[in-house]
Amino acid sequence: MNKENHLVEYKRELSETFERSVIAFLNSTGGHIYIGVNDDGSVYGVKDIDHVQRQVADRILNNIKPNAIGLFEVVTEEKDDKGIVHVAISGGPEKPYYLKKAGMTSEGCFMRVGSSVHGMSEKMILETFASRAKISLARIPAPRQDLTFSQLKIYYEESKKPLNSQFAKTLELLTPDGRYNYNAYLLADENGVSIKVARYKGADKYDLIENEEFGYCSIIKAVKSVLTRLKVANITHAKITPMERIEKPLVDPVALREAVINAVVHNDYTKEVPPLFEIFSDRMEITNYGGLVEGLSKEDFFNCCSMPRNRELMRIFHDLDMVEQLGSGMRRILRSYDEKAFSFTDHFMRTSFYFEGQQRLGDKLGDRINDRINDRINDRLNDRINLTETESLIYAEIKRNPSITVPLLMHETGYSEPTINRTLKALREKSYIARIGSRKNGRWEILQ
Repeated sequence: MNKENHLVEYKRELSETFERSVIAFLNSTGGHIYIGVNDDGSVYGVKDIDHVQRQVADRILNNIKPNAIGLFEVVTEEKDDKGIVHVAISGGPEKPYYLKKAGMTSEGCFMRVGSSVHGMSEKMILETFASRAKISLARIPAPRQDLTFSQLKIYYEESKKPLNSQFAKTLELLTPDGRYNYNAYLLADENGVSIKVARYKGADKYDLIENEEFGYCSIIKAVKSVLTRLKVANITHAKITPMERIEKPLVDPVALREAVINAVVHNDYTKEVPPLFEIFSDRMEITNYGGLVEGLSKEDFFNCCSMPRNRELMRIFHDLDMVEQLGSGMRRILRSYDEKAFSFTDHFMRTSFYFEGQQRLGDKLGDRINDRINDRINDRLNDRINLTETESLIYAEIKRNPSITVPLLMHETGYSEPTINRTLKALREKSYIARIGSRKNGRWEILQ
């Protein structure tokens, strides 16, 4: 393995100084600790790897303040046929972090200097605390308190992580005085947050031909809807070479998904400006408000250092398997696109994905792309021309997920159980769908 540096630290075993190293990374732009690796990078290995993995998580959660939930991930890896524990740590938004038993003192606060860990001076602690973001979504009360979370509960159930009656406290959806906070507002079944996908005929914003609204619901549901809409627009095009026919989507689908989720998770909602998703004739653009997180440089950003603006949202997206390791989303984007895909201002960050194989497309090709997108959408509509609006909507949900249940259909469409059952009966009678297996464990078969 490579040598230690300002982003990487090796530990032969889980030692007493472990928390100091974690705190130093939390107080910077993040980094990685590898347990079971000698200082020179040679692999020593971890014997009881599951026990060490549990200890790592327990010690971070119990011995460090402020709460670091959502800012670290513990995974096991194999190097040179030996097991090691990899701890990925993000730079924290509530600096300075400190040892719980020592408090916010020079004995409790640490920082990273090169590959070394040093205690912070009292002056540095005070300056860091003073520069801490004073506005946090966790501390902002929701504009309304009559919130419900049916959608969020269903998504957690689908991920085999059902929520209990204490979920608002567990997921940090309450202000210090016990009211729902702005994170809760974003995740609630109904809110005032608009999430739009706009489509233009050309390469500029002169001719708007679609402006679809996917917001005013749980931000999780909104993200899934945006991803589905962009997937429809991300048509496959063919390139003919002397040797073969190569088919590729306009935009790398993995990079597109990661950019959408990053824009939503890292958006600054304190000014009530939501992310925006736009489709042009030659590119797709994703814009989120807030620019780079304070303390994160462009170099850090392109080195995939992770410093979540909204830690609690990041934690929930991770719970629902929508994000993986900290910083992994940027790495996936940079596998397919270079740094030129990103542009920054003081208040905004924009990701531009130009269509595969072209830097700029002419209007003719842009028209062809728009025609193909429209054809795809119209084909889907024409397939269901004999269906009512309710039947078309439920049929579309079943095509998207043949294992969908009645409760999930109620959640996705907003219809009541009698309406769902009546519509399912009509779709079966019209020979659009058939039920395979039992009501509990079966699935739907699409007949046309």
